[in-house]
Amino acid sequence: MDGTALYQVVAAVFLTQVFGIDLTTGGLILLTATVGASLGSPSTPGVGIIILASILQGIGVPASGIALLIGVDRILDMSRTAVNVTGDLTACIVMNRWLGYKHA
Repeated sequence: MDGTALYQVVAAVFLTQVFGIDLTTGGLILLTATVGASLGSPSTPGVGIIILASILQGIGVPASGIALLIGVDRILDMSRTAVNVTGDLTACIVMNRWLGYKHA
């Protein structure tokens, strides 16, 4: 989920530069706050682009800018999702063993 959060910030800053939009201090603070929201994103494919659309709308970037990222987003999204799911499963196994639960 950290990868998704970082990707969204980098993509948002990239799109502000593409569209020639000056990112104000308030916009940077909003981006920082949305990183926290992105950390709670589910480990399912395609969710990152939806969260990115809401971030872009919040900082004044046209949501049509997502079209520039769609070509590479799928490959990056699959990689991020695989890492997120692996991390979630690892955390479940560690907690299961730490609490001493037995297999069924």
